Amino acid sequence: MRLCELKNCEVINVRNCRRLGCVVDVDIDICKGVIIALIVPIPGKFCFCLGREKEYVIRWCDVKQIGCDIILVDIDEEKCIESCGK
Repeated sequence: MRLCELKNCEVINVRNCRRLGCVVDVDIDICKGVIIALIVPIPGKFCFCLGREKEYVIRWCDVKQIGCDIILVDIDEEKCIESCGK
């Protein structure tokens, strides 16, 4: 799977079967060449357009399965929320 395909995937939290949104960015460790986290804006918010809003930062180890159009994660949503640009 290419990074551009990953960015089109919908993210679902398996703890509560809640749709979190779609991946808009990834955090990559360029020294190790690995993905650290997926970035998903809070539904209804557009942090990249309207200034400082909130987003989910989902650690790569919390990703449970990746399909062709859905990513399943197991997260505590409250602990994964950060301000954009943090």
